[in-house]
Amino acid sequence: MNDNPNAPQYESLVLRVLWMLVFLLVWQIAQLLLGGLVLVQLIYRLVYGAPNGGLMNVGDSLSLYLAQIGRFGSFHTEQKPWPFADWPAPRAPEGEAPYAEPAAQTKQP
Repeated sequence: MNDNPNAPQYESLVLRVLWMLVFLLVWQIAQLLLGGLVLVQLIYRLVYGAPNGGLMNVGDSLSLYLAQIGRFGSFHTEQKPWPFADWPAPRAPEGEAPYAEPAAQTKQP
């Protein structure tokens, strides 16, 4: 009775919509995290005069993750974002160099 050739496509679309709703929730959480990271990085930059390298890497990975969610949600790709794919690796910084601790000076006796 259910010999509709479009049924498998419909079922996969329903499943995709469910995944899109899950990733919409994840998007909202990740967006808040990225906003908090931006504020912390700004404060760090004001205090130390240069951004924190670790925060730069986390921020870049998180923004690439948000881009993966956007690409999946806009039907640009069939690849689901993390945890179904690898977490995005941060790219090399293109702006300011990260803060480096000054070398510790040893006292000579």
